[in-house]
Amino acid sequence: MQINADQLANQFKRGLAPVYFVYGEELLLVEEACQSIREAAQAAGYLDRQRLTVENGFDWDGFFASTQSLSLFSERRLIELRLPTGKPGEAGAKILIEIAAQPPADTVLLISGGKLDKATRETKWAKALENAGVVVVAYPLESAQWPMWIRRRMEAKGLKPGPGVVDLLAHLMEGNLLACAQEIDKFSLHFGSGEVGLDDIENNLSDNARYNVFALVDASLRGEAATVERILVSLRSEGVEPILVLWALAREARELAQMADLVASGQPVMRVLETRRVWAKRKPLVGAALKRLSSRASQDLLQRAARTDRILKGRATGDVWQELQCLALSMTGLKLATCNI
Repeated sequence: MQINADQLANQFKRGLAPVYFVYGEELLLVEEACQSIREAAQAAGYLDRQRLTVENGFDWDGFFASTQSLSLFSERRLIELRLPTGKPGEAGAKILIEIAAQPPADTVLLISGGKLDKATRETKWAKALENAGVVVVAYPLESAQWPMWIRRRMEAKGLKPGPGVVDLLAHLMEGNLLACAQEIDKFSLHFGSGEVGLDDIENNLSDNARYNVFALVDASLRGEAATVERILVSLRSEGVEPILVLWALAREARELAQMADLVASGQPVMRVLETRRVWAKRKPLVGAALKRLSSRASQDLLQRAARTDRILKGRATGDVWQELQCLALSMTGLKLATCNI
């Protein structure tokens, strides 16, 4: 049986499975799914808990023997096995297949790992675990899923997001679930419970490097060259990693290029903004940039971003901060030959 992480609660209502195999690219969701299983097992009386991690030289025979022996106090038990690489090896695969064929009594086996490729998902041991119990796949969130995830997480912490709050967090944190979860935890500590407004969030984030990076992006979209240069100097002096700045600028460049192509094909700017789910507060910024930048100019931004990435990785020569300045200022609409910080 295979389910998504958000389907676990309904699965628990039908009783605990003897085997759970949790994996996925988004490690936060993997860990939270595992925690849900731990809590459900504890509530069902599985009080003895063992944790093991598969590393070089792991004793698979010893692991198998431990699954077959009774708990020291004859209690129900939860055995956790972490597979950091997602590959148990030949010896481990045989043991997992044997355990799956006849799961030990009064035991829940929880196996967890990261992202698995298709070949691994199709192996005999992975299929055996699926047949013996429940496979939980923690898929990365798609853009359209971010607002609901953020709202639910804030509400679970006792926070009621005011107008625009969810959209702001989705924009700032998309692509980094862990960072978003950490920010929400900070908001919970800072604000307690109750409604949280847009100004509260913006003020609380104002000293956050990630927020300042997005302020750079917004200034670029507004065409404010002087503000762009000032923010870049500040980010560099604060020791912000250039990879974070490039990530934000490149993401915006990709979005602009895709939208500029749609505009060039004859679609109205406002329709493109709606189609691409640009949130209300940013529509004026992105709309102005689309009117200012042609499809060709947007493609040039992507080329600049690619060159900056090569410099950052040491595959090309140049000053990465100078290239970031060129990229950000080009987004403002300036036509530049050289840039200097």
